[in-house]
Amino acid sequence: MNFDISHLLEHWDYQPGQVVVRKFVGKDGQEKIQLRVDLGLLQMNAQGRPDGKRPFGHPSLFDFYIAKLQTHRQSSDNDDETFTLKAEDCSRLQMEAFQYHHRYICLLQLEDFAGVLRDTTRNLKVFDFVDEYAVEEELAWSLQQFRPQVLMIHTRAVATQYLQTEEFAAAIKEIESGIDRLREFYEEHGRHDLMTQSPEISALQHWLEEVNRKRPLTKREQLEHDLNEAVRSEDYEKAAKVRDALKKLKTRD
Repeated sequence: MNFDISHLLEHWDYQPGQVVVRKFVGKDGQEKIQLRVDLGLLQMNAQGRPDGKRPFGHPSLFDFYIAKLQTHRQSSDNDDETFTLKAEDCSRLQMEAFQYHHRYICLLQLEDFAGVLRDTTRNLKVFDFVDEYAVEEELAWSLQQFRPQVLMIHTRAVATQYLQTEEFAAAIKEIESGIDRLREFYEEHGRHDLMTQSPEISALQHWLEEVNRKRPLTKREQLEHDLNEAVRSEDYEKAAKVRDALKKLKTRD
Protein backbone atom coordinates (compact mmCIF):
# COMPACT_ATOMS: atom_id res chain seq x y z
CA MET A 1 0.00 0.00 0.00
CA ASN A 2 1.30 3.43 -0.96
CA PHE A 3 0.87 5.80 1.99
CA ASP A 4 2.35 8.83 0.22
CA ILE A 5 -0.28 11.54 -0.36
CA SER A 6 2.05 13.89 -2.26
CA HIS A 7 0.14 13.33 -5.49
CA LEU A 8 -3.02 14.64 -3.81
CA LEU A 9 -1.30 17.86 -2.80
CA GLU A 10 0.75 18.63 -5.92
CA HIS A 11 -2.01 20.58 -7.66
CA TRP A 12 -3.81 21.75 -4.53
CA ASP A 13 -1.83 24.50 -2.84
CA TYR A 14 -2.26 25.58 0.75
CA GLN A 15 -3.28 29.24 0.98
CA PRO A 16 -2.55 30.90 4.35
CA GLY A 17 -5.53 32.70 5.84
CA GLN A 18 -8.00 30.99 3.50
CA VAL A 19 -10.27 27.98 3.94
CA VAL A 20 -9.34 25.74 1.01
CA VAL A 21 -11.85 22.91 0.89
CA ARG A 22 -13.45 20.46 -1.52
CA LYS A 23 -16.24 17.89 -1.42
CA PHE A 24 -16.34 14.52 -3.20
CA VAL A 25 -17.82 11.03 -2.96
CA GLY A 26 -15.51 8.44 -1.43
CA LYS A 27 -15.00 4.82 -2.44
CA ASP A 28 -17.54 3.83 0.22
CA GLY A 29 -20.19 5.89 -1.56
CA GLN A 30 -20.27 8.45 1.26
CA GLU A 31 -19.81 12.16 0.69
CA LYS A 32 -16.44 13.39 2.02
CA ILE A 33 -14.92 16.78 2.73
CA GLN A 34 -11.23 17.59 2.52
CA LEU A 35 -9.63 20.64 4.11
CA ARG A 36 -6.19 21.71 2.89
CA VAL A 37 -3.85 22.54 5.78
CA ASP A 38 -0.21 23.61 5.71
CA LEU A 39 1.23 20.11 6.19
CA GLY A 40 -1.35 18.12 4.25
CA LEU A 41 -5.10 17.73 4.51
CA LEU A 42 -7.92 16.78 6.82
CA GLN A 43 -10.62 14.44 5.54
CA MET A 44 -14.01 14.01 7.16
CA ASN A 45 -17.45 12.59 6.43
CA ALA A 46 -20.07 15.10 5.35
CA GLN A 47 -22.76 13.32 7.40
CA GLY A 48 -22.78 11.82 10.87
CA ARG A 49 -19.73 12.02 13.08
CA PRO A 50 -16.94 13.59 10.98
CA ASP A 51 -14.44 10.76 11.56
CA GLY A 52 -17.07 8.12 10.75
CA LYS A 53 -16.75 6.34 14.09
CA ARG A 54 -19.61 5.19 16.33
CA PRO A 55 -18.48 5.50 19.97
CA PHE A 56 -19.96 2.71 22.07
CA GLY A 57 -22.34 1.95 19.19
CA HIS A 58 -23.85 5.46 19.13
CA PRO A 59 -23.81 8.02 16.29
CA SER A 60 -21.60 10.25 18.44
CA LEU A 61 -20.11 10.49 21.90
CA PHE A 62 -22.71 13.14 22.72
CA ASP A 63 -25.47 10.68 21.83
CA PHE A 64 -23.80 8.14 24.11
CA TYR A 65 -23.90 10.54 27.06
CA ILE A 66 -27.51 11.49 26.32
CA ALA A 67 -28.43 7.79 26.40
CA LYS A 68 -26.43 7.43 29.61
CA LEU A 69 -28.45 10.26 31.18
CA GLN A 70 -31.72 8.65 30.09
CA THR A 71 -30.67 5.35 31.69
CA HIS A 72 -29.73 7.26 34.84
CA ARG A 73 -33.16 8.90 34.94
CA GLN A 74 -34.96 5.58 34.59
CA SER A 75 -33.57 4.42 37.91
CA SER A 76 -36.04 5.32 40.67
CA ASP A 77 -33.18 6.24 42.99
CA ASN A 78 -31.58 8.74 40.63
CA ASP A 79 -32.36 12.20 39.37
CA ASP A 80 -30.56 14.75 37.19
CA GLU A 81 -28.74 16.27 40.16
CA THR A 82 -26.79 13.05 40.72
CA PHE A 83 -25.71 12.77 37.07
CA THR A 84 -22.34 14.42 36.51
CA LEU A 85 -19.69 14.79 33.85
CA LYS A 86 -16.14 14.45 35.10
CA ALA A 87 -13.04 16.05 33.64
CA GLU A 88 -12.41 13.10 31.31
CA ASP A 89 -16.00 13.19 30.03
CA CYS A 90 -15.83 16.91 29.31
CA SER A 91 -12.48 16.53 27.57
CA ARG A 92 -13.83 13.78 25.31
CA LEU A 93 -16.89 15.82 24.42
CA GLN A 94 -14.69 18.81 23.68
CA MET A 95 -12.45 16.83 21.34
CA GLU A 96 -15.51 15.54 19.50
CA ALA A 97 -16.89 19.09 19.27
CA PHE A 98 -13.65 20.12 17.54
CA GLN A 99 -14.40 17.61 14.77
CA TYR A 100 -17.74 19.28 14.12
CA HIS A 101 -16.04 22.67 14.32
CA HIS A 102 -13.69 21.74 11.47
CA ARG A 103 -16.63 20.51 9.42
CA TYR A 104 -18.92 23.50 9.83
CA ILE A 105 -16.04 25.82 8.89
CA CYS A 106 -15.65 23.79 5.69
CA LEU A 107 -19.41 23.71 5.07
CA LEU A 108 -19.61 27.49 5.44
CA GLN A 109 -16.99 27.86 2.72
CA LEU A 110 -18.90 25.37 0.55
CA GLU A 111 -22.09 27.38 1.18
CA ASP A 112 -23.83 24.34 2.62
CA PHE A 113 -25.71 26.47 5.14
CA ALA A 114 -28.10 23.70 6.18
CA GLY A 115 -25.07 21.63 7.16
CA VAL A 116 -23.57 24.59 9.05
CA LEU A 117 -26.80 25.05 11.03
CA ARG A 118 -26.94 21.32 11.79
CA ASP A 119 -23.39 21.21 13.18
CA THR A 120 -23.42 24.54 15.03
CA THR A 121 -26.78 23.71 16.64
CA ARG A 122 -25.36 20.35 17.66
CA ASN A 123 -22.28 21.91 19.30
CA LEU A 124 -24.39 24.50 21.13
CA LYS A 125 -26.42 21.63 22.60
CA VAL A 126 -23.19 19.97 23.74
CA PHE A 127 -22.13 23.21 25.47
CA ASP A 128 -25.49 23.38 27.24
CA PHE A 129 -25.22 19.74 28.29
CA VAL A 130 -21.74 20.17 29.74
CA ASP A 131 -22.73 23.45 31.38
CA GLU A 132 -25.56 21.68 33.19
CA TYR A 133 -23.81 18.49 34.28
CA ALA A 134 -20.08 19.24 34.62
CA VAL A 135 -18.86 18.65 38.17
CA GLU A 136 -16.92 21.93 38.12
CA GLU A 137 -17.65 25.32 36.57
CA GLU A 138 -14.15 25.44 35.10
CA LEU A 139 -14.88 22.28 33.11
CA ALA A 140 -18.03 23.82 31.69
CA TRP A 141 -16.13 26.97 30.70
CA SER A 142 -13.60 24.85 28.78
CA LEU A 143 -16.36 24.40 26.19
CA GLN A 144 -18.44 27.52 26.81
CA GLN A 145 -15.51 29.73 25.85
CA PHE A 146 -16.08 28.63 22.25
CA ARG A 147 -19.78 29.59 22.23
CA PRO A 148 -19.21 33.10 20.80
CA GLN A 149 -17.48 31.69 17.74
CA VAL A 150 -20.21 29.10 17.18
CA LEU A 151 -22.94 31.74 17.62
CA MET A 152 -21.25 33.96 15.05
CA ILE A 153 -20.99 31.16 12.46
CA HIS A 154 -24.58 30.12 13.15
CA THR A 155 -25.76 33.70 12.66
CA ARG A 156 -23.84 34.03 9.41
CA ALA A 157 -25.41 30.85 8.05
CA VAL A 158 -28.97 31.93 8.86
CA ALA A 159 -28.55 35.52 7.66
CA THR A 160 -26.78 34.50 4.44
CA GLN A 161 -29.70 32.27 3.52
CA TYR A 162 -32.00 35.27 3.86
CA LEU A 163 -29.68 37.40 1.74
CA GLN A 164 -29.68 34.78 -1.01
CA THR A 165 -33.43 35.35 -1.40
CA GLU A 166 -33.01 39.13 -0.94
CA GLU A 167 -34.87 39.10 2.38
CA PHE A 168 -32.80 41.98 3.71
CA ALA A 169 -35.06 42.83 6.65
CA ALA A 170 -34.96 39.25 7.93
CA ALA A 171 -31.18 39.08 7.46
CA ILE A 172 -30.66 42.33 9.35
CA LYS A 173 -32.92 41.13 12.17
CA GLU A 174 -30.96 37.88 12.43
CA ILE A 175 -27.60 39.66 12.59
CA GLU A 176 -28.90 42.02 15.26
CA SER A 177 -30.24 39.03 17.21
CA GLY A 178 -26.86 37.32 16.89
CA ILE A 179 -25.11 40.36 18.36
CA ASP A 180 -27.64 40.42 21.20
CA ARG A 181 -27.06 36.71 21.92
CA LEU A 182 -23.33 37.30 22.12
CA ARG A 183 -23.74 40.21 24.52
CA GLU A 184 -26.12 38.18 26.68
CA PHE A 185 -23.54 35.39 26.86
CA TYR A 186 -20.80 37.69 28.12
CA GLU A 187 -23.15 39.40 30.57
CA GLU A 188 -24.40 36.06 31.91
CA HIS A 189 -20.83 35.00 32.64
CA GLY A 190 -19.78 38.39 33.98
CA ARG A 191 -17.18 38.83 31.22
CA HIS A 192 -17.75 42.46 30.25
CA ASP A 193 -14.03 42.73 29.50
CA LEU A 194 -14.36 40.10 26.79
CA MET A 195 -17.52 41.70 25.39
CA THR A 196 -15.73 44.96 24.51
CA GLN A 197 -12.93 43.02 22.82
CA SER A 198 -15.06 40.34 21.17
CA PRO A 199 -13.95 39.73 17.55
CA GLU A 200 -17.27 37.96 16.95
CA ILE A 201 -19.35 40.99 17.93
CA SER A 202 -17.07 43.25 15.92
CA ALA A 203 -17.33 41.02 12.85
CA LEU A 204 -21.14 40.90 12.99
CA GLN A 205 -21.37 44.66 13.52
CA HIS A 206 -19.24 45.34 10.45
CA TRP A 207 -21.30 42.86 8.45
CA LEU A 208 -24.52 44.53 9.65
CA GLU A 209 -23.24 47.89 8.41
CA GLU A 210 -22.36 46.33 5.05
CA VAL A 211 -25.79 44.72 4.66
CA ASN A 212 -27.52 47.97 5.60
CA ARG A 213 -25.55 49.80 2.92
CA LYS A 214 -26.45 47.26 0.25
CA ARG A 215 -30.11 46.71 1.04
CA PRO A 216 -32.70 48.36 -1.23
CA LEU A 217 -34.31 51.49 0.19
CA THR A 218 -37.90 51.33 1.37
CA LYS A 219 -40.39 53.57 -0.41
CA ARG A 220 -40.23 56.06 2.45
CA GLU A 221 -36.43 56.06 2.47
CA GLN A 222 -36.34 56.54 -1.30
CA LEU A 223 -38.72 59.52 -1.09
CA GLU A 224 -36.70 61.06 1.74
CA HIS A 225 -33.55 60.62 -0.36
CA ASP A 226 -35.25 62.20 -3.39
CA LEU A 227 -36.44 65.11 -1.25
CA ASN A 228 -32.95 65.80 0.05
CA GLU A 229 -31.56 65.65 -3.47
CA ALA A 230 -34.24 68.01 -4.80
CA VAL A 231 -33.57 70.54 -2.04
CA ARG A 232 -29.82 70.27 -2.53
CA SER A 233 -30.20 70.97 -6.27
CA GLU A 234 -32.76 73.73 -5.53
CA ASP A 235 -35.42 71.94 -7.59
CA TYR A 236 -38.25 73.21 -5.39
CA GLU A 237 -41.01 72.06 -7.73
CA LYS A 238 -39.81 68.47 -7.47
CA ALA A 239 -39.24 68.89 -3.74
CA ALA A 240 -42.87 69.94 -3.29
CA LYS A 241 -44.13 66.90 -5.20
CA VAL A 242 -41.93 64.54 -3.21
CA ARG A 243 -43.04 66.19 0.03
CA ASP A 244 -46.68 65.61 -0.95
CA ALA A 245 -45.92 61.96 -1.71
CA LEU A 246 -44.32 61.60 1.70
CA LYS A 247 -47.37 63.12 3.39
CA LYS A 248 -49.67 60.69 1.58
CA LEU A 249 -47.44 57.79 2.61
CA LYS A 250 -47.52 58.89 6.24
CA THR A 251 -51.31 59.21 6.08
CA ARG A 252 -51.63 55.61 4.86
CA ASP A 253 -49.28 54.44 7.61
